[in-house]
Amino acid sequence: MADTLASLRSLMASHSPPLDALVVPSEDYHQSEYVSDRDKRREFVSGFTGSAGLALITMKEARLWTDGRYYLQATQQLSDEWKLMRMTEDPPVDTWMTDNFPKDAAIGIDPWCVSVDTAQRWEHAFLKKQQKLVQTSTNLVDAVWKNRPPAEIAPVTVHPLEFAGLSVAEKLKNLREKLLSEKARGIIITALDEVAWLYNIRGNDVAYCPVVHAFAIVTTNSAFLYVDKRKMSIEVKSHLEENGIEVRDYVAVSSDAGLLASNELDSSFVVKGTVNEQSKDMEINSGGNATEDSKSEEEGSDNDLIWVDPASCCYAVFSKLNSDNVLLQRSPLALAKALKNPVELDGLKKAHIRDGAAVVQYLVWLDKQMQEIYGASGYFLEGESINGNKQLKTMKLTEVSASDKLESFRASKENFRGLSFPTISSVGPNAAIIHYSPQAETCAELDPDSIYLFDSGAQYLDGTTDITRTVHFGKPSSHEKACYTAVLKGHIALGNSRFPNGTSGHALDILARVPLWKNGLDYRHGTGHGIGSYLNVHEGPHLISFRPHARNVSLQASMTVTDEPGYYEDGNFGIRLENVLIVNEANTKFNFGDKGYLSFEHITWTPYQNKLIDTSLLTPEEIDWLNTYHARCGEILAPYLDESEKSWLKKAIEPLSA
Repeated sequence: MADTLASLRSLMASHSPPLDALVVPSEDYHQSEYVSDRDKRREFVSGFTGSAGLALITMKEARLWTDGRYYLQATQQLSDEWKLMRMTEDPPVDTWMTDNFPKDAAIGIDPWCVSVDTAQRWEHAFLKKQQKLVQTSTNLVDAVWKNRPPAEIAPVTVHPLEFAGLSVAEKLKNLREKLLSEKARGIIITALDEVAWLYNIRGNDVAYCPVVHAFAIVTTNSAFLYVDKRKMSIEVKSHLEENGIEVRDYVAVSSDAGLLASNELDSSFVVKGTVNEQSKDMEINSGGNATEDSKSEEEGSDNDLIWVDPASCCYAVFSKLNSDNVLLQRSPLALAKALKNPVELDGLKKAHIRDGAAVVQYLVWLDKQMQEIYGASGYFLEGESINGNKQLKTMKLTEVSASDKLESFRASKENFRGLSFPTISSVGPNAAIIHYSPQAETCAELDPDSIYLFDSGAQYLDGTTDITRTVHFGKPSSHEKACYTAVLKGHIALGNSRFPNGTSGHALDILARVPLWKNGLDYRHGTGHGIGSYLNVHEGPHLISFRPHARNVSLQASMTVTDEPGYYEDGNFGIRLENVLIVNEANTKFNFGDKGYLSFEHITWTPYQNKLIDTSLLTPEEIDWLNTYHARCGEILAPYLDESEKSWLKKAIEPLSA
């Protein structure tokens, strides 16, 4: 690590102009949350493996900013050369740089790895002391990363209409209507999941996310995909050509952005669904009177904007455009993708049923193993462990071997394509690390006398899943039960809420926290995120969170969102419960203000552990809800289980009484 920092500082000193600091963000060229191994530059320089964070290297020190999910993990992983900066507690990175760097300081960035939003915010902050944001022509980290993983040539696949539910032609038509309504003649699409969704393609370029490293440009008359052509099969090429999409080299997006800005970006063909074709149809249907009107609408100066999403478009691409003619606004595809169509909703529900069966099978297996190997009292009974079966004393379960078994149950299910994120399989103190990632060499052995938290999910062709359950195979303390029950109460309160149209996830976040707040407890992460349809497990633009940007998008019918409050005691245990919900229109007795009301539908099916629930802390309504939910688990999952698994599930869902 010291050698890496020294090498970077040498490059910073020899750079023209010399750099006072170098920013190393977590993101790739598409501002992705999860990135490929070769794009994990921040992890390489710092040793911190969390998915969110930013490294700042100066000539004398190195600092890492990250959020509350990762404070404990970062403390454990950072060497003495690094200082941890806690977001929301310490000054933001731009404020810190402005206050701590001298006048005229030069701060280097790779403009491909920094968003327009971020770059412009920093430039504005730097005006105070005439500091400069310097775009490096190459990535300095890549220059010192001797064993950087190579780019993998993973094949692109077509996502069939039977799972996508909406054709590429329909999606392009809707997008072009959005362009016209915003007086834009083109859009540059940079977010990987938006490119995949729009063109109904999937890939394997990023672990756990079925996306392709690609850009897209769509104009009123043309569509382009920028991708490594070695990934393209004949089937994929035909699929794209049939939809009027021209394939160009990945690196050509930079020059084509410049051509788009000067209105010189030409496609080799025009197909149905473009404005030109619609204009011809109008001419035929109106006897020729629409020609001049449509032409002026097409080519007039009023429609001269280029749309880019400032949060996902990198500064390098933006710099190719004329800033006076750029529409900086959230991509219209973000909301279109979040509003699931009926086929996607049906697929998500089916995927979650199969996934729930896999999780129950895992719990049945794990319960048996904990009793046989460790002498645990098990999932249902409370008691101290009795040191296990002597004949099996050479066997042991670890966080990794247990999570591997969970993956094997999922892999046996129809349409399985892999995990949707690295499984969080965590025992005791490790469960207090919110985004803990166990490693085979260092992970803990399972402990019958400690809480076990597992947060996991899968990618299926018909949907993406994400579920968290917390269990105990011994005798939980009264404090652990009280904390588990407080988390459960918040989970139920949010899932059962009804709210008017126009309500954001920021307004609802408090519902999951109130039961914890009553006891002076809380958690440092958001409460819910959208989830993709065989796409990214974390999907915006909406979320349920205390963070201010959760106010930006209201929840709408047909969105998906998770419900996942938690509580974490450093050094002791962690608790989290998570289901995926669908937002539906609610049938309320009244309709104040004619707004219309919304509610949630649970589509995750796995029981909560009755043994960890202190029923004296639950209301009769909460007990009724739990009993109803558990009964539904029994009905829905039984067809996917064998007789012994059904017997275990029947016991797990026995009704609670006050």
